[in-house]
Amino acid sequence: MGIHNLAKLIADQAPGAIKEGEMKNYFGRKIAVDASMSIYQFLIAVRQNGENLTNDNGEITSHLMGMFYRTIRMVEHGIKPVYVFDGKPPQMKSKELEKRLERRTEAEAEMSKAAEAGDEEAFDKFARRTVKVTREHNEECKRLLKLMGIPYVNAPTEAEAQCAALVKEGKVYGVGTEDMDALTFGADVLVRHLTFSEARKMPIREFSLPKVLQGLGINFEEFIDLCILLGCDYCDSIKGIGQKRALDLIKQYRDIETILKHIDTKKYSVPDEWAYEKARELFKEPDILSGDAVDLKWTEPDEEGLIAYMVTEKGFG
Repeated sequence: MGIHNLAKLIADQAPGAIKEGEMKNYFGRKIAVDASMSIYQFLIAVRQNGENLTNDNGEITSHLMGMFYRTIRMVEHGIKPVYVFDGKPPQMKSKELEKRLERRTEAEAEMSKAAEAGDEEAFDKFARRTVKVTREHNEECKRLLKLMGIPYVNAPTEAEAQCAALVKEGKVYGVGTEDMDALTFGADVLVRHLTFSEARKMPIREFSLPKVLQGLGINFEEFIDLCILLGCDYCDSIKGIGQKRALDLIKQYRDIETILKHIDTKKYSVPDEWAYEKARELFKEPDILSGDAVDLKWTEPDEEGLIAYMVTEKGFG
């Protein structure tokens, strides 16, 4: 989910923090790409007759098709991508993962109903909601990237946190992801629509964290509390507080503790045993690899190995 409605809040309240461009504008830039988010997009977008692409053995190949061609497109535009893969999710994310499982289960039931009714449009809609990135998808993409000469990083936990760390340590220019919480983890630059902008005819949107803070009139610590109020993956949020109200409260009281002393709890429902402090700490001190442990090298592709893997093993033309 990332941060609920953060992109809209920034567009409304700090539009100067966003600039639109094209892939060619990133010539020579190193970009840390959220691998799981990209693979998820490929599994949803790269489809045929409403279903994932498969080879003659029935193995799904949508993720490999997307990763292969869109990585090539970035490299052709002079971008040096490094893909960052999720590790074990933090314990605090368990509730969010349970919700996602429930939504997938509901979608699977609706998909079955649509299939029985012969409703192809509804079937396709619900089929997309059942998509899940598996360990196998990740490992196959890692093998492909190695053959392409593209580096990747295995994050200890959240990919967005590791991507943000690479930005802060000067290893890369920005983070390529759709999840806005890369900003909450402290990435100075977040690039949305990078891996699918041309396919969907959408401009790339670059968010500058310093300009976000300036436009909203808050500092980074206050920004983290704002993101928790908006709704994140690690704890519940206060019911009844929308994005504009959340910003107003932060600007007036400056932190969640002071907000809790002043808001009307009859009007706004505060979660029981609200773990906002742990969520705040997770954003400020995530489990990441240090810069010394990450060695990024882009190499020439192994053409023979690529043909053997993609054509001979995976059935591509």
